[in-house]
Amino acid sequence: MNELTAKILKYLLLIFAGVLVISIVYHAFNQDYETETAVYAEVSDVSAFQGVFVRDETVQTYSGSGIIRYCVEDGAKLGVGSVIAEVYANEEQIDLRAKIAEKEDELALLTKVENPGVSEYAQPANLAELIAAQYRELIRCREHGDFEALSRSKRELTVLMSTYDKITGNDVQYAAQIAQLEEEIAQLNAKKVEPNEVIRASESAYFISYADGYESVLTTENLSQLTAEQLAQITNDGIQQSNEQQIIGKLVNGYTWYIVGVFDNTKLRLSEASRTKIRLESVSEALSVEVVSLVSAGDITKTLGVFRCEKMTEEVVRHRTERVEIVRDTISGVKVPREAIRFKELTETITDEETGASYEQTTNYMGVYVLVGESAEFRKLDIVYEEENYYLSNLDAGNGYVALYDDIIVNGVMADGN
Repeated sequence: MNELTAKILKYLLLIFAGVLVISIVYHAFNQDYETETAVYAEVSDVSAFQGVFVRDETVQTYSGSGIIRYCVEDGAKLGVGSVIAEVYANEEQIDLRAKIAEKEDELALLTKVENPGVSEYAQPANLAELIAAQYRELIRCREHGDFEALSRSKRELTVLMSTYDKITGNDVQYAAQIAQLEEEIAQLNAKKVEPNEVIRASESAYFISYADGYESVLTTENLSQLTAEQLAQITNDGIQQSNEQQIIGKLVNGYTWYIVGVFDNTKLRLSEASRTKIRLESVSEALSVEVVSLVSAGDITKTLGVFRCEKMTEEVVRHRTERVEIVRDTISGVKVPREAIRFKELTETITDEETGASYEQTTNYMGVYVLVGESAEFRKLDIVYEEENYYLSNLDAGNGYVALYDDIIVNGVMADGN
């Protein structure tokens, strides 16, 4: 290469570099497009309403005379023939049985500590860790107001600490206390008399120790007859009953129950026979329910819905009405601003999967223009969710569709891309 040619190439390179710099500066300060980055987003549609619980319930009564001693707690699952309650002439027998139960709990605790198998294989270091863990559990139960679990935790902590005393050489013996408790329990049992009346469960069911008066009104048979006006008047306080003094509670039959209420179906757009999830204030986890019926109560924002649930919990049976949240499954996608939406007719080659034949088809697609280099290119949308100011497009729609981190043109491009 001679000297002249080298000089010419040098000048051409300098000219090219200058043009490139000028072009970059020009486009940096004269950008015709306003863009917004396509980002990931997710939404969960929630519609809240005051729900009314409808169950098949059987009111349990007794003769009306005497003092009731309940043998099961609210929400307990009963089998056929299970004892619900006993009726005594006075409170002495009830107090006597409470004292016997207290003594028996203490005896069981000491017997467990005295069990040779417990202390023989227990190690001080392990017990110390268990005691610390149980103490933390005790504090947690107290803070959450779970008094039933608190009582269990207290008993377990007592066993652990007593066992620790025995194996660390403190020579703690409970044999004498055990013998004394056994004698006291025997003496108390000798004073027991048979109850005047025993109420048993006639079927497998959940038990509730009260009746609210809605048992004959809010039944599965009457579901279709319930109105929004009736539902609005139902409260957890119940209604007055003439034979209230003879009612000891009720049995909730079966596992299937219903939630009825008026809610806004505008965004949820639930349909009959579909499934969705609900959240209740009294239940920690979401419940899966089936949409049984949807009836307009004036407009789509006031839809009377009936939902079937097959999971019965102890918390649910204690309520007649409470706040319910319908939760649509979380939807995720590429967030696209509404002002960026454009439409474009695209001609595509379609291949019939059965015959293998190909043909051209023109479709008017909804989409956006994205900035690729310095050019605006059309990208289709696969809408999975619509909101007032934006859409969500399918994350995995494929080639030709908007994708994460595309520079979406929101201003500066017309419908034809210019």
